[in-house]
Amino acid sequence: MFRTVSFKVAFVANTILLVVMALGTAILVNQQNQRLMSQFVADGKFMSQTAAKAVGRVMEEAIDNGVFTVQDAFDRDYVQIPNFDPPKYHTKYDFYTDKALLALQDEYMKNPNCLYAIVVDANGYLPTHNSKYQQPITGDREKDKAGNRTKRIFNDPVGLAAARNRQEGFVQTYARDTGELALDISSPVMVKGRHWGNFRIGLLSSALDAAKKENLIQSVIFMLGGLLVSTFAVLFTAKIVLRPLTTFTRIAGRMADGDVEEKIVSTSKDEIGALADVLERMRVSMKAAMDRLSRKS
Repeated sequence: MFRTVSFKVAFVANTILLVVMALGTAILVNQQNQRLMSQFVADGKFMSQTAAKAVGRVMEEAIDNGVFTVQDAFDRDYVQIPNFDPPKYHTKYDFYTDKALLALQDEYMKNPNCLYAIVVDANGYLPTHNSKYQQPITGDREKDKAGNRTKRIFNDPVGLAAARNRQEGFVQTYARDTGELALDISSPVMVKGRHWGNFRIGLLSSALDAAKKENLIQSVIFMLGGLLVSTFAVLFTAKIVLRPLTTFTRIAGRMADGDVEEKIVSTSKDEIGALADVLERMRVSMKAAMDRLSRKS
């Protein structure tokens, strides 16, 4: 294949194009991934902020309606529930959050990227977990740790930082004790003007990774498709442009064998046309020389 000029032209042109397209695709994929990440975080921030405000209103309404007092709402005397490992606790208000906050929190779990949507107090105490994590106790510690996570205190470094956070949409990376890696986004919950805790949204990092992978695959397929079309287009164009060279080569071969009768004609004004003019002058010169030799003999 490398014996044909058209293939060489196509190979060189598309090799250069491949490098350019690869660099362009890498830049484009990086930009798209940054947009995916920004959108991912923005969704989490919006959910945590709206949920935090909603929880604050629910707690204040309970206080205003005499369900419990402000002091009860900020109860930090956690009463351990027997026979649980990790430990579970009751407070003076968790009976109410089990009824008033469960549906609110579960609403955010409809987002397929959401691993958890929970409210915790400033010490990381989680009074009411999502329905998904309130499965019946089985007695299997590892199974229950994953399936029944309510009323625990999550005071690991990330959990405590989220619980005490005062910033709207505070972002951390959270390695959950059940193995999942999440983007933890928290926003403060205010009750009667005081910082009560935070609403934490956990977005699965695997969901973001899957979106990035899909973006990469689509971009690579698009690049390879464009390169394939370009390869055939350049090869086809090169063959058409260089087709006169095939004719010139045939005539030159016959000239080498002594046949100088066929004229070399080209209508193009480029290098191929110039080559045709040179070959035609050579043919005329050879023909004149051969005619002189014939007359002398």
